[in-house]
Formats: sequence, structure tokens, C-alpha cells
Amino acid sequence: MSNIAETEGKWYVIHTYSGYENKVLTSITKMVENMGLQDYIFDVKIPVEEVMEVKNERRKLVQRKLFPSYVMIKMIMTKQTLYLIRNTRGVTGFVGPGSKVPIPLTNEEVRRMGLENVRVKFDIAAGDVVDIITGPFEGYQGVVDEVDDARQKVRIKVELFNRENVIELDFIHVKKV
Repeated sequence: MSNIAETEGKWYVIHTYSGYENKVLTSITKMVENMGLQDYIFDVKIPVEEVMEVKNERRKLVQRKLFPSYVMIKMIMTKQTLYLIRNTRGVTGFVGPGSKVPIPLTNEEVRRMGLENVRVKFDIAAGDVVDIITGPFEGYQGVVDEVDDARQKVRIKVELFNRENVIELDFIHVKKV
């Protein structure tokens, strides 16, 4: 699998029959292997979260699907890959408008869904004034104290309750004034 081809791949959402998510994932993975499509289909995922369930006073850690009846796939869209996915048993189709060419997820959607750690381009440095555009501090303004590129986080000094407070936010939550 070449890294150049993988960077060209985009994430798409496949709708499946209820309860068929794992079967679809297994089928697609096997077809990719058997047909040698590793340069076109890179990853197939079912996003899950771990949840503590209590039954009969017993605690159990279980994995719950974040998006039941949906499978996420990173691939390069070609006639062959489109045909392969649409004709996989259990697949009802791609998520998107009508039966046209499927629309890939945006980088922001991929990041929020936790499919990939998409790097955000950030042109803000310590000392810059920023607006907080999302989250509980939306509408506040602050001064950048520290930028952590590796973690994609920024520390900001914000005045709350007549006191200067330092908060840490993801890059996507702020914009330069």
C-alpha cells in the first residue's frame, strides 16, 4: 500500500441492514484481500465506544456501535470499488444524495467521528488574540498562551468572572481575530 495513494483516499459512509455491520466489514476486507485492491480500499471501520453496562447488579464493559447500521470506509472512488461496495451483501448503499456518486466526509467530520486524527493547519502563535467559535466558551475572546502542534491543542488566557483563566482547547475551536 503506497502512502501517496492512501492520502488520496477519502472516507465514505455505507448504509447496511440492521445488524449486518460486522458481516459487511468482513466481506469487504476479504474481497479487498482476494481481489488485490489494497491500493484502492485502505480501511473499513465500525466506530464503537466502550460503555459500562449494569445488569443484575453486575458491571460489564461492552462495546456499543456509535452509528448502528453504518460502516465507514476509506477508499479511492473508482467504478470498480463503487460496484464492489454497492454489491456487497448487506449493503443498502452509500450515504448521500440520491444514487449519484457518493460524497466523501469532510476532514472535520472525519476528525469528529474519530476515524482518523486529521491534522489541522494552524497559523496562530503565542500572543495572538483569538475568538472561541465553538463549545462552552463560544463567544469569548482570549490571548494564546501556548500552542501544542503535536496534540493539536492551544492554551488560551480568557477573562471569566473578572479573573484571568487558562483553558485548553482543540485547534478547531478557535480562530484568529
